[in-house]
Amino acid sequence: MANENVIAGVEDETAEQMNWLEEPFKWPDTSFGALMGQDVETLMAKLGEPARKDLSAYGYTWFIYNQEVDQYIQVGVLKNKVVTLYIFGNEANIAPFQIGQTINKKEWVRSEVNWHSENGFYLFKLSKEDMDQRPLIKLGDTFVQVYIDTFTNTLSSIRLLDGETVVKHKDYEMLYRGQLIKTEELNDADWRRIEMGKKQQIYDVTNVIRNRYGLESLLWDEKTASTAYTHSKDMMESHYFSHHSEKYGSLEDRLMSSNVFFQFAGENIAANYCDGPAIVEAWMNSKGHRETLLSKDFTHIGVGVYRKYYTQNFLRKSNDR
Repeated sequence: MANENVIAGVEDETAEQMNWLEEPFKWPDTSFGALMGQDVETLMAKLGEPARKDLSAYGYTWFIYNQEVDQYIQVGVLKNKVVTLYIFGNEANIAPFQIGQTINKKEWVRSEVNWHSENGFYLFKLSKEDMDQRPLIKLGDTFVQVYIDTFTNTLSSIRLLDGETVVKHKDYEMLYRGQLIKTEELNDADWRRIEMGKKQQIYDVTNVIRNRYGLESLLWDEKTASTAYTHSKDMMESHYFSHHSEKYGSLEDRLMSSNVFFQFAGENIAANYCDGPAIVEAWMNSKGHRETLLSKDFTHIGVGVYRKYYTQNFLRKSNDR
């Protein structure tokens, strides 16, 4: 089976500089991509101490760099090695890509991308939605997940992964031959740490995206976050996916029951995404979710995550509260 990854459709002036289609591929030394496969010492020498570390559901630990309002980076480290990166910010050096560049065509990639490991063969099959919003490209030993803003037709952010991490994430339909790579079982304490990290990731990425559009950052509200967590947990345990809960009612009902006082409120929900950046990028490609996330009228936010169910509540607080 051919392993051919065809990329066309970046602007002509950018394409002229892209010799990265040819094998073998090597990330430029100044690109964040050069961190793939490096050890923690090399990572820290380039980026310094992270603002925090989040546990993931896939064995690696996220090093979170959120110190800048216009740039956000997550670096996944497993056994002292960088196995994945998520990069957001128009000034971030992720050559040969440029975040913010215009995409002229959607037929960037093949609908099938494969990976050979020592223990098996994996075929990732991309749907039309995958190809439109989050195509997967293989460059040398690295997979590149390209998040496209379909409303502006621009490159929104980039995720780099090794093959094992692509398999673990299960973002695409997958066929395999040989031994399937699996993630370790998680206990309740692990899940709580993962949930805490993912809600903070959603908050961070939401605000850097709002900054991109010249909007004010949203302030965190703990009562609202607790209300959002309850809704996420209720959706999973009661086996439904809706803004309305049979047990707790509408968003307004839930907020008022938690003594959250507001002028008006909004809500985004999601399920079965691998982490915070993936969720926010998906919301940005849905008209209603995007409008809520980018509303200039909201002042506060609370996010609640339970396992792989996600609730993001927005509100403008009452003037006297």
